Amino acid sequence: MKLPILAILILLCTPLSMNESAGQTQKGDARQMIINSIGIRLVVIPAGTFLMGEECTNGGEWDEAPVHPVTIHTSFHMATTEVTNAQYELFAPEHKALRGKRGLSFGDNEAVVYVSWNDAISFCEWLTKREGKPYRLPTEAEWEYACRAGASMKYCCGDVLTPEFIRHPEGTRNPAPVDLTVGLAAANSFGLYDMHGNVEEWCQDWYGPYELGEQTDPVGRFDGLFKVTRGGSHNTSRVYLRNANRAGALPNDKSWMIGFRVLQGARPSSKPLPIVSPPLWAQSVNQKTCNWSDLRNSKTPFFAEPIPYIHIQAGANGPLYIKHNHCPSITWCPNGDLLAIWFSCNTEAGREMTIAASRLRRGANVWEPAEEFFKAPDRNMTGSALLNDEKGKLYYFNGIEASDGWENLAVIMRTSRDNGTTWSRPTFVNSDHQKRNQVISGTLLTREGWLIQPCDAVPGGKGGTAVHISRDWGKTWTDPGANTPMPLFKNGLTGATIAGIHAGVVQLQDGRLCAFGRSNDIADSEGVTRMPCSISSDMGATWTYAPGPWPPISSGQRLVFKRLREGPLLFISFTDSSSYLDKPAGMKFKDNNGRDMIGYGLYAALSYDEGETWPVRRLITDGVKRNLSGGAWTG
Repeated sequence: MKLPILAILILLCTPLSMNESAGQTQKGDARQMIINSIGIRLVVIPAGTFLMGEECTNGGEWDEAPVHPVTIHTSFHMATTEVTNAQYELFAPEHKALRGKRGLSFGDNEAVVYVSWNDAISFCEWLTKREGKPYRLPTEAEWEYACRAGASMKYCCGDVLTPEFIRHPEGTRNPAPVDLTVGLAAANSFGLYDMHGNVEEWCQDWYGPYELGEQTDPVGRFDGLFKVTRGGSHNTSRVYLRNANRAGALPNDKSWMIGFRVLQGARPSSKPLPIVSPPLWAQSVNQKTCNWSDLRNSKTPFFAEPIPYIHIQAGANGPLYIKHNHCPSITWCPNGDLLAIWFSCNTEAGREMTIAASRLRRGANVWEPAEEFFKAPDRNMTGSALLNDEKGKLYYFNGIEASDGWENLAVIMRTSRDNGTTWSRPTFVNSDHQKRNQVISGTLLTREGWLIQPCDAVPGGKGGTAVHISRDWGKTWTDPGANTPMPLFKNGLTGATIAGIHAGVVQLQDGRLCAFGRSNDIADSEGVTRMPCSISSDMGATWTYAPGPWPPISSGQRLVFKRLREGPLLFISFTDSSSYLDKPAGMKFKDNNGRDMIGYGLYAALSYDEGETWPVRRLITDGVKRNLSGGAWTG
């Protein structure tokens, strides 16, 4: 076999696990090795049977159960290492520009990252044509079988992962630079390297729940939203490096966490499992448009006591979690239903975080039991938003982390034209996992027909809110403040963000944007600390700041700022910061007889002159001390 010069260089740089020479077939200790024309080494993985998955009682996660016997009935060749930069760039030379992004994967012989599932499939198709042999991604079952290499424990080397496999064993918001050179740790019994850590690896399958019972050559679900990734990555806790651990990502997602390895062999002929049944919030949804005229013409004010919308079974620990439910968004549907979504998790930085949903059907007074709404497996999902465009279309926005935390989020959008029963496939608002992308409920539709999605610009409590804008109903998006060169102000703002996180944004009649946010507070002329008011005259590229009329709020509290259909601006917030509830100052209100009073808690205000004055201020809380728990840490 004649090898290209670059392939020869790749071979010289690659660690040898046996006495090898290019083009030879090795027959030793039950292995057969081949080396293809671009230097990829592949070993034979024999047919066999194994137990796939891990029960929660044995340290597994909920989606790794039930454990079930799987037979791989035909042997195949699998690459001993992940595809490297040099190998991948024979197919896609332009990828070289991504080497070293975020301080990772500089070298020829480091695992390639920033490749999508679609990219990996295209590479396999290119390699198949080049070699005249079938290359593909492994199925999830083939991957776990090859990873275990006959082992039934948590890792191929036992129940404890030795340090040589670890490339910074902590889940972090920002990855620590580590060496991703392939083949540095010991191979498993099949001769495969880096099956635990280094980088996650794309698999062929759509992600979906397992089924009980024996299976032969399973190929996953018929369809889905996320493609399976396996093996865990650098900058990842050991629990996510186990044989059975499952993760996943959108097929067009790219990050510093995910690469791939190839398999040579025919595709299994088995049929995929069917799509799972729809969740409760998507079942039997009435598609008849609601006639709102009776409510609109009513002269009788209406007020309802708080109705809890989080109904999760006690003790739930996946896919929904009883411990912490927070960060909600809610919208009305054209059929008269209400739809609520929120994140559900054990910890706000956790990979287990999912987006839950519940529906309050028109005429009902109890929300239905919650079920999962949207989840990238083993990715943090912080931040959700819903919007009804009043033309029959619902919009949904969410953040997806590369791994842990909520700092490096990509933003996706989905839409529904059937009252939230079915949703489009996710498209990216911003595909780069980075700051300025933590979605905040309060999507704005401007009078020009532009969509504005507020997103926290930082993962912490101070640093402001960015806006993403689409002028074509979500087809394309810009972050107008992303590249604004502005000086740093003394309160930590840059002029390219709204003052305060979790901001509410409205468009004023003169076209400017006005926003209020939490933190980055400003003192007024009398030295009283106020919630900051931010104004933009260039549609979010730059902002100016002034003290607003409202007291600041703090952790666990959010404001609402919207324009009502009738015209006035509506503002809802809290009289006191949650950190001062032991000694509240309250706010001045008028009682029902027009007399001054000090009130405490949740209030609403209206402005008829674009925020210049707020003549209507009313308490929403009634002064009765009671605990209204939303299931979050705030009580």
